[in-house]
Amino acid sequence: MLYKRINTGGFCWPRTTEEALEISEDQYQQLMQGFEILPRRPIHEVPPPQSLL
Repeated sequence: MLYKRINTGGFCWPRTTEEALEISEDQYQQLMQGFEILPRRPIHEVPPPQSLL
């Protein structure tokens, strides 16, 4: 992980306690395998369309 982060330009470390996250063991395992645990573009729920009556 250290090599990958330095290879891509540096660490993204939380600056405040509000930015720090608690992750699950599954998320930790994914992180160690090289996956991102936070989506770059989160999927937002789209409300159903209003009827045109």
